[in-house]
Amino acid sequence: MALFRGVWSVLSALGKSGADLCAGCGSRLRSPFSFAYVPRCFSSAANSYPKKPLTSYVRFSKEQLPLFKAQNPDAKNSELIRKIAQLWRELPDSEKKIYEDAYRADWQAYKEEINRIQEQLTPSQIVSLEKEILQKRLKKKALIKKRELTMLGKPKRPRSAYNIFIAERFQETKDGTSQVKLKTINENWKNLSSSQKQVYIQLANDDKIRYYNEMKSWEEQMMEVGRNDLLRRTVKHHGKDDTEEY
Repeated sequence: MALFRGVWSVLSALGKSGADLCAGCGSRLRSPFSFAYVPRCFSSAANSYPKKPLTSYVRFSKEQLPLFKAQNPDAKNSELIRKIAQLWRELPDSEKKIYEDAYRADWQAYKEEINRIQEQLTPSQIVSLEKEILQKRLKKKALIKKRELTMLGKPKRPRSAYNIFIAERFQETKDGTSQVKLKTINENWKNLSSSQKQVYIQLANDDKIRYYNEMKSWEEQMMEVGRNDLLRRTVKHHGKDDTEEY
């Protein structure tokens, strides 16, 4: 079936992103069976489900990242990735072939193992797995995407005036549960005068400027490593001719 032939590719363009490098410096992605419910009748087969092989670029990055980190302990991950990507681009074809051949060999073995396991599944077992995988697929992909963006050093989005107020007052409010605290803080926000709220509005505007400047620099780095898919899209403000990027 298509779902199993694809074996749920959790990241598009994995070779370009090097997303495997997050949270383990290149540990392989888990198979879909590692988080899906697996009936006991074929749990042994599912437990032996192979991991997707690393692409040639990710293999190279996995080797290089610890070396670059040792040489540049204070550098951001995004900066290291950019350097590794540049080194990969300059690598002679004869040396790239070593990584590409290793990937092709592992990919062939991977497909053979998938076919062997798939032949052991009954139609009802396949349907059961499909339902569970589809339920968690988007959630898993979103989590991996978030980890990748964190690893790449994407700036945090700007906070609203209300969120800044909550963060400030939440630590000061000692009594009650989190829910009670939030309810109290919300009432305090409603009771603020316009001039008092203006302080937080100004802080929020400053945070927007911070975000814009950091994102501009970050996107330039992403363009250098070929990750144009992470660039913001531009949308128009409602009722205005100017635009804002997200």
